[in-house]
Amino acid sequence: MSKITTLIFVLFFPFCISAQELDTISAPKKVGIRPFIVPAAFIGYGVVAKSDNFLNRFDKHIQRQLHTSNPEPSELTEDILRYTPAVMVYGLNLAGVKGKHNLVDASGIYLLSNVIMGVTVKTTKELTQHTRPDGSDNHSFPSGHSSAAFASAEFLRQEYRDVSPWYGYAGYTIAAATGVLRLRNNKHWFGDVVAGAGFGILSTKAAYLLYPEVKKLFKGKKSSSYTILPSYHQNRMSLNFNASF
Repeated sequence: MSKITTLIFVLFFPFCISAQELDTISAPKKVGIRPFIVPAAFIGYGVVAKSDNFLNRFDKHIQRQLHTSNPEPSELTEDILRYTPAVMVYGLNLAGVKGKHNLVDASGIYLLSNVIMGVTVKTTKELTQHTRPDGSDNHSFPSGHSSAAFASAEFLRQEYRDVSPWYGYAGYTIAAATGVLRLRNNKHWFGDVVAGAGFGILSTKAAYLLYPEVKKLFKGKKSSSYTILPSYHQNRMSLNFNASF
């Protein structure tokens, strides 16, 4: 099992090292397609794995190796971990370690990232109707937890990449762990988790690209603020967003 878990981390870690940077709010630059190639490839892998015999067998092999029999698997750990990198951004700011943007702009970017991710992941789940490994429903592809975790990890990396690359490494380690737990709890196939990572990272990259234009829509407003609070209800952890302008 340890070899399979190591493989999962090896597949995800290139994002920490080779992901290209997007525009900043203060100094926009021309952006090509290079920042999106790797996460798009992850999504492509997940799509192809549903129909390609070799990749499909590989998915099932990994799922069998990682799945731990548990009559009532708890999802609380994954619910917490998927938001942990984003929470770290706020914790670091409170500790005096400033990121790329102030908290209002950072919150706006993260909110936009989650909107993009939520719409794309929800729509894809409804269109594909893939059955989960445990047969509980037909919303297996892509993994929503993995999407949220990698969106959160990319948010942490973007905000603190100029401070230290280790923040990005930490965020992606947490995101990869979230994906592994989804496999262990028999909720997703490997391709679901890989595609989820792609959706999450693309969502955050797109949010950094689009946020300056979104922000322009609110110019002239006297003030704006965002509040992001964690909540726990019916054994599920989530983040609540409130915005005022």
